[in-house]
Amino acid sequence: MKGDGGSIRIRRMESFDIEAVMAIEGSLAPAPHWPRDAYARMLEPGAVPARVALVAETAEREILGFAIALFIPPEAELETIAVAAGAQRQGIARQLFYDLAGELRKSGVTEVTLEVRGSNAGAQGFYASLGFTPTRVRRGYYNDPKEDAIVMASQFAGRSGAV
Repeated sequence: MKGDGGSIRIRRMESFDIEAVMAIEGSLAPAPHWPRDAYARMLEPGAVPARVALVAETAEREILGFAIALFIPPEAELETIAVAAGAQRQGIARQLFYDLAGELRKSGVTEVTLEVRGSNAGAQGFYASLGFTPTRVRRGYYNDPKEDAIVMASQFAGRSGAV
């Protein structure tokens, strides 16, 4: 699996994407592992809570990554952003986030928060590069293994596509 950041298209997640999304999440230990019906309910028109769910795909329609945010304006929570192992470090997660931020901004969101494992320095660095800063710690938030979560937040800034 190989992604070329220049030929990646970001679009809304559809029900026919669920299997590919679950395959990606299943192959990544730190990714949240949601049941199929949670994805299906999330994609239903008028679902509550409201979410923005995007996928990154190649010209051949291969799904390489996805991002999901729950939002209740003016706030949103980045619930997950994941890129298939073979397509990582090519800017796909950043592209997903920028498109997601644009969608959230259109919905009136002014602040985005997220939780990240305390041991996941790589993800913390990625989120910091997007403008997120640590705000607090949630003790024992993660299971398997039991671990604290670092809560990070970002306010929308004036730059296009970023928060």
